[in-house]
Amino acid sequence: MSESDSAFPAEEHPESTSETKEASSSTNKPKPKVTLLFKPAGDAPILKKKKFLVERSRTLASITEFLKKMMKIDPSESLFLYVNQVFSPALDTEIGAVYDSFSTEDTLILSYCKSFAWG
Repeated sequence: MSESDSAFPAEEHPESTSETKEASSSTNKPKPKVTLLFKPAGDAPILKKKKFLVERSRTLASITEFLKKMMKIDPSESLFLYVNQVFSPALDTEIGAVYDSFSTEDTLILSYCKSFAWG
């Protein structure tokens, strides 16, 4: 995972025409990485960095393990992730699928908590 603090401008090719730009933009290919915003809930510690750029193929289990390391939580302790403070998807779910269904303004908001909260 890497932090996402700045946007990278799209490459521009001087030889491309407006027709090729329109054709390339109509393919709607998913981004290889997605933006996650983490929000604490309940008794969870607050992260210094809250926004991360993550590969679409990562599972929620790997995201949970990453958060435990960031917060220095014992691996045996529970950590729950919630999408939009509503439900907790299965840990084997790829983050890209969750992002495609529940992201707003190109960001997926995940709340985290050390105890069962919503759901």
